[in-house]
Amino acid sequence: MIKLSPAQQKAFDYLNEAYEVGNILIVWAHAGMGKTTILEEFHKNKGGQFLTCKDFIDDIRKQDPLAMDETLEAMLMNALSKNDVVIMDDLDLIYDVICGCGFSSPYPRAKFVEAILTSVASFVSNHPTKKLIFGMEGTTPRPIWNRGYCANVRKFDFSDYQALCQNYLGDKAKDLDFHKIFRFAPKLNAHQLRSACMWLRKTKGLDTEKFIEYMRNQRMGSNVDLEEVEAVDIKSLRGVDDVIESLEANIIIPLERDDLATEYDLQPKRGVLLAGPPGTGKTTIGRALAHRLKSKFFLIDGTFISGSREFYAKIQQVFESAKNNAPSIIFIDDSDVIFENKDDFGLYRYLLTMLDGLESESNKRVCIIMTTMDVGSVPPALVRSGRIELWLETKLPDAKAREDILNDNKHKLPLELRKYDMAKLAEITDGLTGADIKRLIEDAKILVAFDKAKKLPCVTPGEYFDKATATIRENKKKYQEAETRARLKAPTAASSLAAALGAHRMFAPRGDEDEFPS
Repeated sequence: MIKLSPAQQKAFDYLNEAYEVGNILIVWAHAGMGKTTILEEFHKNKGGQFLTCKDFIDDIRKQDPLAMDETLEAMLMNALSKNDVVIMDDLDLIYDVICGCGFSSPYPRAKFVEAILTSVASFVSNHPTKKLIFGMEGTTPRPIWNRGYCANVRKFDFSDYQALCQNYLGDKAKDLDFHKIFRFAPKLNAHQLRSACMWLRKTKGLDTEKFIEYMRNQRMGSNVDLEEVEAVDIKSLRGVDDVIESLEANIIIPLERDDLATEYDLQPKRGVLLAGPPGTGKTTIGRALAHRLKSKFFLIDGTFISGSREFYAKIQQVFESAKNNAPSIIFIDDSDVIFENKDDFGLYRYLLTMLDGLESESNKRVCIIMTTMDVGSVPPALVRSGRIELWLETKLPDAKAREDILNDNKHKLPLELRKYDMAKLAEITDGLTGADIKRLIEDAKILVAFDKAKKLPCVTPGEYFDKATATIRENKKKYQEAETRARLKAPTAASSLAAALGAHRMFAPRGDEDEFPS
């Protein structure tokens, strides 16, 4: 029996709730995210008739090919006449076939399809006992979208990876670190995970490294647009004064101030390491720096799967593009995950070669920024060689930084929450990251909206914020417990590298002003 993943279960639960109040329901998901699995599970519970593309094709064979719209109508109405519940999977594919047809001239009655669907939807709406459920992964026809309740599965997290792999690997999945697998390749779908599990299920001694190695060989990482970066003003970052000062002195001034660079023969640091816990702003700092310099932002992350034939060509392409678009930044995100395979020295050796190629006069306006949560996984040679010249540490925001982040985001709050004392809220958020605080704002809004939707009496703003904060802390506790268990299985030599990195640390924090936000 297939068990739904958390994201799929959430959509399934919403579908059950919508079933009690609506007649037309939609399950929308990207390809491979479990849309059909959810519908099949729903069919087991509710019964009725399950229609697929095959049923439509079979009916088309018996009809005039220029009457596809009528065939669709007849199929739906016939099913509804015999069943209170009708489920049709992949309506978007059928809709595209009728409206596009794959020919230069579209189906002559394409617009008639919406009239057909409007008629069917109206029939269902006028019969309270009838339920019509559609599965979609593309464009939803307007008559259905405007009348339907939509449950969706847009993305997976590590818990979905874990649940899906447990379906196919059984007890073998217990030995896998799904946090690490997800960070390495965060955009796998259920089809890709199933393929990996089916291939690896007979592997003796299956562990996380073997699982990731399979993904390397199969190039199952996610795709990233390397030339896009979210615009972030470096001045908008809160509580990172020491980090910004160091970046100003070591990168921004040498690149922006040609007069000072010429007078003092200044060169930007070739390599910067941003180390710190998740959610403390490492990626945001990199984006802000790229925006400040008006430069291209080139990303290397777990989607660049080392060991594959195309890996080094892709890395070289990034470096060449960065050099051609200088001033630019090459941002190596989650470098600890990329470098963590101790048996694969090719990546960082190749990176050393690429860094050496940035020494020429024309290429000195390219900066390498690496982020890491675990400095022990970064090859010490990168630091000892002098190629990574600057180490910056991101930490949890202090009280003032937390208050600043709250004030920057309080305009997103409804009026009843906006008047709450942000300084007081900053006190109860001690220990939260900037990302946590932004999530707190969103969660508090959700709690207010839920009470209003359910016509429940609203509580005080403080109670909403307390409840949202408690939920975030509980989630962080669970994550930390899982991470601790994973680390106990694979300890790292962080202390030796930390000592090496310490020699390269500049603009040390002053007094108590050493807290960095998201």
